[in-house]
Amino acid sequence: MVKTVDVLGFPHAYELFAPTDAPTDMPIVVFVHGWLLSRAYWQPVIEQLAGNYQCLAYDLRGFGHSQNFPNSAPAAQALPQNLTELDLTEPVPETVVQRTAVSVASPTSVAIDHPTLNREASSGASGSVPVSLPDQTAADQAEISSNRYTPAAYAQDLVHLLAELQIKKAWIVGHSLGGSIALWAAHLAPDTIEGVVCVNAGGGIYLKEEFERFRLAGEQLVKFRPRWLSYLPFLDLLLTRINVYRPIARRWAKQRLQDLLVANAEAALRSLLDSTTEAEVHQLPQVVAQLQQPVHFITGQKDTVMEPKYVRHLASFHPSFEFCGHNVSEISDCGHLAMIEQPDVTVAEIRAVLEKYSA
Repeated sequence: MVKTVDVLGFPHAYELFAPTDAPTDMPIVVFVHGWLLSRAYWQPVIEQLAGNYQCLAYDLRGFGHSQNFPNSAPAAQALPQNLTELDLTEPVPETVVQRTAVSVASPTSVAIDHPTLNREASSGASGSVPVSLPDQTAADQAEISSNRYTPAAYAQDLVHLLAELQIKKAWIVGHSLGGSIALWAAHLAPDTIEGVVCVNAGGGIYLKEEFERFRLAGEQLVKFRPRWLSYLPFLDLLLTRINVYRPIARRWAKQRLQDLLVANAEAALRSLLDSTTEAEVHQLPQVVAQLQQPVHFITGQKDTVMEPKYVRHLASFHPSFEFCGHNVSEISDCGHLAMIEQPDVTVAEIRAVLEKYSA
């Protein structure tokens, strides 16, 4: 059952699945989705894991059902109940439709340099490993409120969500941008977060021209979201093939389109722009290198959004990489949405990691 909890002033929709027969000291597995997505995509994974682990899935601030922003840009307008309410007078530029189809996926997972985030104060945890962050000044304090869409800020939300739900032990599974958020959360709350699994997430290499193209396409995508877009013939069929190796079920394509249209405009744009600067991209490997918890990476062999070589690059900064990629699993015939393209294999990999470190 979907519930809502206030986290730092924003309503967060979440589903905490019923306890299982697992020992009470087992960590809860928390799932974090990527950019312009929602918690819905974890359903095939949770259905298989819930028999052995209690699972939590939630919508990031400004995405899915975590809406109602004070003093921020509104989400895309609600869809009309019938076609007679549609305003079809505005032409649809073909290039924009193409960008819309291509871009409904998580961006390349990147990191941020978040000098203003007081990690111990925000997480309530002690013993955080430093990441060469300077002491806070009055200007830094002011910057905190303006940097609320960085991966570190979303990680702060996650840490507070765990506290609100009285979760004291957790493993975080993050997809794409959600992987960066999971890694930052592990840094913020090492006493609570016992480990991280990153799915289709990597990065740490800044490719200037590619990032500039991605940012431009993302900006245009967020700005062009007319409410009648969901009625565009065959757009959902196109989305069954975008950023995946084999076509996914049509219901997932419809979910992708729905998540695109309901995302809060400010959150969608700022989370993209604030996570793709050069300084931020170069920061994540430092965070990974200093994590004491286990971190495992799952990559899709055919992922064109976050190619396996970039996943391995980020994974190589963690001690468990051990020069030969011991902390990386590659799923064959899989694109950027492993949890719905290859749910059985994804579950098997996650389960193997959890069992390895709980033994």
